[in-house]
Amino acid sequence: MNISHEWLKAFVPHALTAEQLRDLMTAHVATVEGFERTRAELGPFVVAQVIESERIPETRLSFNKVDDGSGALLEVVCGAPNVTVGAKYPFARSGTTMPGGMLIERRKIRGFASNGMLCSPRELGLGDDHDGILELKTDAPTGTPLLEVMPLSDVRLVVDVLPNRPDLLSHHGVARDVAAVTGVATQLPPELTGIPATPTATRGDTSAVSGGVSVRLESVADCPRYCAVVIRGLTVGPSPSWLRRRIEAIGARSINNVVDATNYVLHGFGQPVHAFDLSKLTGNAIVVRRARAGESLTTLDGMARKLDPSMLVIADEEQATALAGIMGGQLSEVSAFTTDVLLEVATFAPKVVRAGRRALALSTDASYRYERGIDDAAVSRTADIAAGLIALVGGGTIALKLDVGADVPARPPVSLKPERVSRLLGDAVSADETARLLRSLGFAVVASEAAFRVTPPSWRHDVSRDVDLVEEVARLRGYDRLPDALTGARPSTVPDHPLHLIAHRVRQALVGRGLLEVRPLPYTPSPAVGADALVRVRNPIGDDEPFLRQELLFTLGRRAEYNLSRMQGDVRIFEIGTAFLSGPNGAVKEEIRVGALIMGARRPRHFTEPEPPPFDVWDAKALAEAIGHATWPGARVVLVAGEAGLLWSVMVEGTDRGSVRAVPLDAPVWAKRAFGVEITLGKMPALPVAARGAHDYSHGVAQGPSRTPVRYAALPVHPAAEFDLALIVPDAVAAATVEETIRGTAGELLEALVVFDEYRGEGLPAGTRSLAWRLTFRHPERTLRAKEIEGRRAQLLKTLHKEIGVVARTN
Repeated sequence: MNISHEWLKAFVPHALTAEQLRDLMTAHVATVEGFERTRAELGPFVVAQVIESERIPETRLSFNKVDDGSGALLEVVCGAPNVTVGAKYPFARSGTTMPGGMLIERRKIRGFASNGMLCSPRELGLGDDHDGILELKTDAPTGTPLLEVMPLSDVRLVVDVLPNRPDLLSHHGVARDVAAVTGVATQLPPELTGIPATPTATRGDTSAVSGGVSVRLESVADCPRYCAVVIRGLTVGPSPSWLRRRIEAIGARSINNVVDATNYVLHGFGQPVHAFDLSKLTGNAIVVRRARAGESLTTLDGMARKLDPSMLVIADEEQATALAGIMGGQLSEVSAFTTDVLLEVATFAPKVVRAGRRALALSTDASYRYERGIDDAAVSRTADIAAGLIALVGGGTIALKLDVGADVPARPPVSLKPERVSRLLGDAVSADETARLLRSLGFAVVASEAAFRVTPPSWRHDVSRDVDLVEEVARLRGYDRLPDALTGARPSTVPDHPLHLIAHRVRQALVGRGLLEVRPLPYTPSPAVGADALVRVRNPIGDDEPFLRQELLFTLGRRAEYNLSRMQGDVRIFEIGTAFLSGPNGAVKEEIRVGALIMGARRPRHFTEPEPPPFDVWDAKALAEAIGHATWPGARVVLVAGEAGLLWSVMVEGTDRGSVRAVPLDAPVWAKRAFGVEITLGKMPALPVAARGAHDYSHGVAQGPSRTPVRYAALPVHPAAEFDLALIVPDAVAAATVEETIRGTAGELLEALVVFDEYRGEGLPAGTRSLAWRLTFRHPERTLRAKEIEGRRAQLLKTLHKEIGVVARTN
């Protein structure tokens, strides 16, 4: 939000410098992120007086002697027709760079030396007038900086307005808080004190008619209040200089007097205003309704937009003429030929404005404010200001006012105990000081013996609890006044829930493997089928995503697609979050899960390996094993068959706790396959209420590896013995089952067991495949003999054949 220092002073006439205001606002109002002096390019220009002047024969030029305050008269050639001896003008000395970039240098013109330039408004960047040089009506001595005699210089403050403070999205809103801090009362800017009055409004609950103009609301929920003011006989043209300066001071561009007046109200008071050419509204009617299916509208930016019933429009008797709360349409646009306008000042439901803005990808200053909330109670009053301002700068007459909708009820009061302020802030704050500070912000405070009854003003939508009021007191007093002494504390007697400990362990394991943690929103769009199985959000952020996800891999997949759309094919991400499952009778089960997705290159590219291998199914399986080891003791990753895309299941004591799967993506042809892992950690923990020491969180929750004492052993000094075991394994027997049998039979001397080959094809019985392992044995105290190794090999083959039907491969 851009705030003009001079414009703000018109609302609250403080005596602060721009630098002091910046510091005060950052400490008490909102952070000032930027600080820029406007018209700084006019700093080198000075006031100069023409002492002598004569025309150069056979030219339109004049030769002048100019006093610029340097102590010597300068010779200057000028082409303007209005050079007058004794008059004062803006002067650019030699070496000055003009706003357009031209460098003023000493030069000869028609044989006459010229040492500078007397300037016109266009040369100074103050307008388009270049018929003559700008005469200064000032008593300032020559050599005085131009910015000291002309109200051109200003300071633009860039304010970071948080989403919960839309009341600060205007100069008036900021002025209220500055007034509360400084003690200087707010006022109406001087330029508005003489605006014409508005006639008494014709009121109506859902419609109103006056003077042949009508307003009708088809849905009061979408538009609670609509004020229409008709101004007749105005002239559309350039804005007066004071209005142009206000608009340009915040970095906007002056258009014409009508548009500039609406922008003045928008940035001055935070209320969006739109002007319709009344002659272009069929039937002189305003109808606030939802768009019809198949309807279209060409907006002021020249874009033809297809509408649907989720969007709110302003229509006449025949068609839509504007997008409510977003942008006007070309059909009713004010032009240089407009003489009668209908001024719209209204409130629109934030939800419907947000839906239209998102659907059309069209964000404006108006939609930004409507989505966050405006001061509903100020609509009628602001309509009077806007109409009076347009009549003032456009020369028209305010003919009538229609006001449709109900008055806004007062905000519900909040109870605040004065002693709670001191307790929460850790500092003594008297009840009188609390009441004074809140009243200075516009809160109505009614004191009683038990507690204050505080009613927030209509513009403070963010205040609903007593802690909100405490925050206001702390903000006005200054956060730097809060004591920094440490208060006494004792450790909690409630232990951490195991889920938090497991999540921390999983996070460390995955980050150590090079994955990045993401925190996507858990919302999903409506599916083509199966919506009944999803959990619907009662008040979704957007109508395009009204459901909660059932799987973390869905939202991780959307993150991967986002990366792919930006040519980023190497993705390693994970999330520890909640999956939402619908149960009987509307019940919702929440599960804490870990999800991980990998795709693309297995390692960073290097000149020694221009194309590193991509992630494959075995990388995904290894990732699942790492997560399983960190979460569920005894977790096994077993092969499954049947479900498309499912590669392995993560089993814990016969219960399916997760899966490894191929993740389908909307991906370009160059993208590599994506693999995902999703494992349930446990149910969402409930808040426990029990006696000290009686808490048991372990039911249905991953426990992680048991914390056994760490044992250290000397490095082995005796050689290891290795042999390979090639086996014919039925397809129905998982490799993990073979490994478990080998480990159980080989005994404690087995040091390592590594699978290194898989073969399917010729030479093998149908329904089998060949798997090969390398076994490493080592005795801690001596070298193993060949007979011992052969005996263990024979015992392994015998047990494998007997227990799981696996035999040695001989060919």
